[in-house]
Amino acid sequence: MYRTHLCNQLNIQNLEEKVILSGWVDTIRDHGNLLFIDLRDNFGITQCVIDGSNKLFEKISNLNNESVLRISGIVVKRSDETINKNLHTGDIEVKIEEYELLSNSDILPLPVNSDIEYGEEIRLKYRFLDLRRNKLHSNILLRNKIITDIRKKMNDRGFIEFQTPILTSSSPEGARDYLVPSRIHQGKFYALPQAPQQFKQLLMIAGFDKYFQIAPCFRDEDSRADRSPGEFYQLDFEMSFVTQEDVFNAIEPVLFEVFNENKKNDDIKVSPYPFKRIPYNDTMEFYGTDKPDLRNPLKIEDYTTVFKGSNFKIFSSQIEKGSVVKGIIVKNTGDQPRSFFDKLNNWAREEGAAGLGYISFTDNSFKGPIAKNLNDDQLSLLKLTENDSIFFICDKLKEAQLFSGKVREKICNDLNLLDKNSFEFCWIVDFPMYEIDEKTNKIQFSHNPFSMPQGEMEALEKKDPLDIKAYQYDIVCNGVELSSGAIRNHKPEIMYKAFDIAGYSKEDLEKKFSGMLNALKFGAPPHGGSAPGIDRIVMLLADEPNIREVIAFPMNQQAMDLMMNAPASIDKERLEELGIKLIDKN
Repeated sequence: MYRTHLCNQLNIQNLEEKVILSGWVDTIRDHGNLLFIDLRDNFGITQCVIDGSNKLFEKISNLNNESVLRISGIVVKRSDETINKNLHTGDIEVKIEEYELLSNSDILPLPVNSDIEYGEEIRLKYRFLDLRRNKLHSNILLRNKIITDIRKKMNDRGFIEFQTPILTSSSPEGARDYLVPSRIHQGKFYALPQAPQQFKQLLMIAGFDKYFQIAPCFRDEDSRADRSPGEFYQLDFEMSFVTQEDVFNAIEPVLFEVFNENKKNDDIKVSPYPFKRIPYNDTMEFYGTDKPDLRNPLKIEDYTTVFKGSNFKIFSSQIEKGSVVKGIIVKNTGDQPRSFFDKLNNWAREEGAAGLGYISFTDNSFKGPIAKNLNDDQLSLLKLTENDSIFFICDKLKEAQLFSGKVREKICNDLNLLDKNSFEFCWIVDFPMYEIDEKTNKIQFSHNPFSMPQGEMEALEKKDPLDIKAYQYDIVCNGVELSSGAIRNHKPEIMYKAFDIAGYSKEDLEKKFSGMLNALKFGAPPHGGSAPGIDRIVMLLADEPNIREVIAFPMNQQAMDLMMNAPASIDKERLEELGIKLIDKN
């Protein structure tokens, strides 16, 4: 009744056929005695035409964009000068014989037939219109394809798909829970899961061996460009009887194939597996971050020995107090004008640093204010070649590493050094099990408290807690953390000891994690997994800087749904039914 063809199907093979199309009016173009309508559906666009002699001409000319039409007519060839090679249907047009207005559209609050950027507020309020725009529509279709591909690849590798509970108990995963009040059990609350972590481990204990789920996760977190507030989706998976390498070997081909099959063009390279493994200490030393973008060719080196005891007192005096000196060598910058170095120095001060010192090597000599304070032996340790520059950061170790990471990123962007035609994967491994809380000066977990410590019980009993590494790992692509994962602690006695070191009593542990602990006492296999973020995978493949561009109905930065008006006030009667009374926080 509504269509014999989709709006991307007609071509020169369909000439003289009578067809029926249905879709939205993308544009109407009045050429005097001829009226052209671009009719759009989910699949594409077909140009339809009507001339002034047709009795329907005037009615069609008064239609608004985005009205929904059913058009019947004859497929004809376009004249040579009007052929559009950018459209699948660009060789033909449909000569309109009849039409039916299926639904009229009011004047639009934002244009649909253009990718001109509009303010976030109006885009989210009218998201159903925003989703009609070609770029966003394509992103959502890409998301569907990626999820379909992932599901098939996981099934093909023997993983079993599960659906775990949405209403569950509160868990200290690291972010705030969303709480759901219980009507039947007044004063008690469910929590929406931050991740299916405990359930997937319980499935391993239940003997299912390989689990996966395209899992919805809920966290009451602030928004960022790569993090949507409220909810997100991840490829959650877990495996039994595996080592860390087994987990890597299972997921690397899936990620490689998903990226290689869905990249925007054939020129883009995807790093082959096995992906690089970078220990946490090394990534902080060489990249200044635990989410390194390996497309950036710059690396950080340590130059503390060069400046130790040198005449450059600004650095040498700080080194005596425990500071270190980090440096980044940048090729082909020695002949840059002084303004280049001054701008970087000013930027560093704006970032809260004292400045950004440098030495350049041009015309076979060292230049820059710092070079005058170093002797020939010290300068030779820099290992600079012609037209190299090196930028220095001096501070306490952690602060020097983190700021060096910012400098590395800044210089890369300023000099356009980033390889934009690649997806570079790496694993960050050997995370520390514990760290010192800077506020309380007490030992706390640094990452996932349920990970297996390297060395197991022996390490917990004999090593300094700050020297213990965990079987924890992150998968990173192009500077975006796709997921954290771990080999889980499957032995109750090790869990009691691990939590005791972080200041949790046996009673604390049993109160908060009784379900998991009880299960571990009845025979748990060694197991581990990870959970790459679906939203972030699509964001990378769609080449979008903001995660909201690949989510159909995202919230705004204040975690509000402007279209559905959520969160919203609840009637007093409903609150009373739940046993809840609101108190003015003033």
